[in-house]
This record gives sequence, structure tokens and C-alpha cells, in this order.
Amino acid sequence: MPTWKLEIEYEGTRYRGWQIQHNAKTIQGEMQDVTRQLFASKFELFGAGRTDAGVHALRQIAHLRVDELTANVTPRQIQHGFNDLLPHDINVLKVSNAPDDFHARKDAIARYYLYQISTRRTAFGKNLVWWVKDRLDEKAMAEAAKILVGKHDFYSFCELEDGKKQSTIVKVEQAEVFTDGDLILFRIGASHFLWKMVRRIVGMLAEVGRGNLDYAGFDRLLKFKSDVPAKFTAPPSGLFLEKVLYKGDKPPDGRKGIVTIR
Repeated sequence: MPTWKLEIEYEGTRYRGWQIQHNAKTIQGEMQDVTRQLFASKFELFGAGRTDAGVHALRQIAHLRVDELTANVTPRQIQHGFNDLLPHDINVLKVSNAPDDFHARKDAIARYYLYQISTRRTAFGKNLVWWVKDRLDEKAMAEAAKILVGKHDFYSFCELEDGKKQSTIVKVEQAEVFTDGDLILFRIGASHFLWKMVRRIVGMLAEVGRGNLDYAGFDRLLKFKSDVPAKFTAPPSGLFLEKVLYKGDKPPDGRKGIVTIR
């Protein structure tokens, strides 16, 4: 059974996230529609992470398994086949041969997200940033972000799905705030993420930047359960799945925004 690894970028504004849903336009749904046109047999298309509605990806990873091939095809032919049929805001960056047992989600060891806050109104990046009108102290935000590294209970920073039992303990490998022109960027890496976790962290970091929450107050949100972060959830427009790591991969280390605003 042929298996391929797909590296995909998308602008998620028009979609209800990655995971296929009934009566909703999703990235996985669009990818599956094209796969049916490219291959006549049964297939499996599975992504590494479930990005939410309106969230983007610089390098989502998916595996594609096809039961039978009527003709030999190369990874490049598959890539071109997808890109000829996919909508303009979804693009397959690369297709490569993968082991038969490769699983995009189960084999991933870490995921990295990048969030973009714009400190000015922009005509070009509206769908890719969160414009915060207030003046933000990025140094205070950077200090608060350091608290996130390590194993913590992120109950205050997530929304639990009804009827689903899940741990809210997450080990964060990296968390940092840096700037690029008029952008304040937040990068976070962990083995997995909870629903709305990154957006709620960003919302509270913005409160630190505004001076409405101090370092100790941010720290308390990791030690005690609170419903306050839910009220400050940052919009999905600024959030990107930056990279999915597999064994041997290095974490991202660039200091540039997706759309540089100067």
C-alpha cells in the first residue's frame, strides 16, 4: 500500500479548521475531494494536527495511503495533481515517499505554533494578524512567556470538549516573544496542544503587555484554575501551525513574521 508524506500550507480564513466536518468547508475535506479525483481506489488522508476555524498553517503534515494504483506515479506528479485542483488558499509544498507505517499524527514528537500581533493597522495582512490598538510592552510579555516552559496544568487556558475526558497537563518545550518590525510574535512548542490553548495564552500575554496583568498574576493562572483567560481569547487570524517535528527534526528558530509589516 503506497504511502506518502504531504507538507501543506494554507490560509485558514475561509475554513472551519483542518478536520473534516459535516456541512462545513475544511482543509481535510478539500484535500479528500481532490484525492478522489486523483485516485480511483480507497485512500486514507490524515493530518498531524487539528487546526481550528480560521487558523493557518505554514507546514501542516499529512500522510496519504492509497489501496491500489492503476499506474506508477511520482511524488512530484502527486504534488502537481493536487495543486492543479486545490483552491487558491491551500497549497501542497512537497510530497515524499514514506514508510508504509508512517502516521502523520502518531509519529510526530512536537508541534510549534506562531502567533502574530500587529501593533498598527495594516491594509495587507488583516487576515494574518491580530491588530492590538493599545501600546504593548513586549519585554514584559517576553518575561511572562518564559513561565510557560516546562510541565504545567493548562486547564485555565483551554476549552474542554463536552463528554471527552482528557488531561490538561502539557509539557512546553519552548515559549518566546520577539519582534519583527511592527509585529510582536509569540512562538510556542510542545508535544501537543489543547483546544484554544495558544489563543488564550496570547490573549493573557496581551493583557501583560497592556499592563493589566503582572508577572505574578500570569504565573497564578498556571497554578490555579480560572475562567478569566476565556474572556480574552485572541482571534484565530494571527495563529499559524508553524512546524511539526519528527525524530531528527530541529525546531524552528527564525525571527521573521509571515507578513512583515514595517
